[in-house]
Amino acid sequence: MLAAFVSTPAPKDPMSVLEVGDRPEPEVPDGWTTVQVKAASLNHHDLFSLQGVGLPQERMPMTLGTDAAGIDADGNEVVVHGVVASPGWTGDETLDPKRSLFSELHQGTMAERVAVPKRNLLPKPAELSFAEAACLPTAWLTAYRMLFVKSGLRPGQTVLVQGASGGVATALIVLGRAAGFRMWVTGRTEEKRAAAIAMGADQAFETGARLPGRVDGVMETVGEATWSHSVKSLKPGGVIVISGATTGFNPGAELNRIFFTQLSVIGSTMGTRAELESLIELCRVSGIRPQIDVELPLSQARDGFERMLEGRTAGKIVFTV
Repeated sequence: MLAAFVSTPAPKDPMSVLEVGDRPEPEVPDGWTTVQVKAASLNHHDLFSLQGVGLPQERMPMTLGTDAAGIDADGNEVVVHGVVASPGWTGDETLDPKRSLFSELHQGTMAERVAVPKRNLLPKPAELSFAEAACLPTAWLTAYRMLFVKSGLRPGQTVLVQGASGGVATALIVLGRAAGFRMWVTGRTEEKRAAAIAMGADQAFETGARLPGRVDGVMETVGEATWSHSVKSLKPGGVIVISGATTGFNPGAELNRIFFTQLSVIGSTMGTRAELESLIELCRVSGIRPQIDVELPLSQARDGFERMLEGRTAGKIVFTV
């Protein structure tokens, strides 16, 4: 079957090891089933996998992809929750020390078919396309948890989103606007800032710019390049929720400002099956939809990876099968 996969890591040149070609049919353990993939979205996690981050050589070859929407073995339209908990785990899957994502221990979703635990399947509403549904389990679920579960912020408050064009950032803009937050964003180019305004951001600023006022919360996925600006942009008692660090994991700590102004720094990763169910229902009843930058057939996956690597994104990149 056709799949996008990696057979050897390349920390310095990830595109050199991306393969798009034939892979074996999935093996289906007890309690699992097969999903015929209709759409899978691209995440920074997939670029990290090409570099060998969290994916050592001994687990390769590995099909890439953490989330998908498709049709299960019984003919149902489904959305795949990307967090795979260990057998017998109950409660918040993201707190399971042995949890993984698809494409870490188990073959990923960028393929014609993927094996998944039956408990990881949720019904796909008819109102959502397969491409839209495939954007939800990673980037949109991450944004949903950051804003609505972890931040403690209330509608009417001001939230800064660092990096306006990525999948999580665009999800935060759309979700925050729909919920009544005042959404400010930063972006490296005028084009990215204009796109953020078109999506519903109240104001957009150059990366690192002095803001017209301090904010109640910052949603941080960029890391090293924006961390200092994030800390300095907060009101006393404000909160940073961080779920990623695409530019590096070694920011200046700014510890004096954090303790002196009593800031909160909260880590967040992915989300639970129950939270994904709530997110799907929110999209269904509210009419909000993921911002899709481009849809490409899986056979053209290289083009999508290159767009992400070069930062040429304005929403989610989706591969269709």
